[in-house]
Amino acid sequence: MSDHIPSSHPRAESLRVRQRIIEGMERKVVTRAGLFAHGRGEAFDYLMGEKTLPSAIEAMEAAVAMMLLAKHPVISINGNAAALVARGIVELGEATGARLEVNLFYREPGREAAIARVLEDAGATGLLGLGDVPPATLTGLESNRRIIDPRGIEKADVVLVPLEDGDRTEALRRAGKTIIAIDLNPMSRTSQWAHVTVCDNLLRAVPRMVEIAEAFKKGRKKEELEAIVARYDNARVLSSTVKEIIAFLSRVAEKGVFLELPGPGR
Repeated sequence: MSDHIPSSHPRAESLRVRQRIIEGMERKVVTRAGLFAHGRGEAFDYLMGEKTLPSAIEAMEAAVAMMLLAKHPVISINGNAAALVARGIVELGEATGARLEVNLFYREPGREAAIARVLEDAGATGLLGLGDVPPATLTGLESNRRIIDPRGIEKADVVLVPLEDGDRTEALRRAGKTIIAIDLNPMSRTSQWAHVTVCDNLLRAVPRMVEIAEAFKKGRKKEELEAIVARYDNARVLSSTVKEIIAFLSRVAEKGVFLELPGPGR
C-alpha cells in the first residue's frame, strides 16, 4: 500500500503513483503490459523536467475547445487511465458533456467490470463499452480495440484517447473522427496521428483540462472556441514540444547535473 511510502522520500509522489498502478494490476484494472507503458511514460516525463510545457497548455486549450464544440464527444478509457485519474476523467466528461467508453486491448474475464467499478466509485454514470448492447466494429483493426460501442465511439465526432496505442488512433482518424491524444512521447504514432496531442503527464493534464473547460464555459463564446481550434496546428505544437525538451536537456548538460547536489564536505 502507498501509506508505507514516507513523505520525506524525494520521489514519494512518483512511488505512490507507481503503487496505484501495481494495485490496479492486482484488481485486474491494469495489465502487466500497463506497468511497462507507465514506466516508458515516466521516462519521457523526466525529459520534460516533470512539468507541464507551454506547448501542452496550448494543446489542452484546443482539445477542450474541440470537445465543447463537438456534437458527440467521447472519452475512451483504458486500465491505466482508470487506475490513475478515474475521478479526473469523470469530471472532464461532466465539464465537456463527453460520454465515457471503456475500450481495452487485453480483455481478460472480469477486467471490464473491474474498470467499471473504479469509474463508478469515482462518480461515473452511463458508462459505455461494457457489452450490454451488440458492439460495432472499427474498420482496419484486428485487435480487441476494434470493438466499440454504437452509442459511443461509433457515433462520436471527437474522441479523446488518453494513453492510447497508435494503430487505433490511426484507425479512428481514418474513420473520420477528430482525435485528441494525451501522450508524453511527442514522437509516438499516437501523437503523430492525432489532430491534437497533449504531451503531458495524465495526472497533470486531466485536472488542468477540467479547469480550462470550466473557464471556457463561463468566459468564451462559441466563435472564440472555434477560433482556438482553427489556429491550432498539431505539427507545429509537437515541434515546439521537442524543442522545449531539447532546451531543457541542454540546460542540464551545461550544468552537468540535474539535481542540486551538496558540495565537497557537505
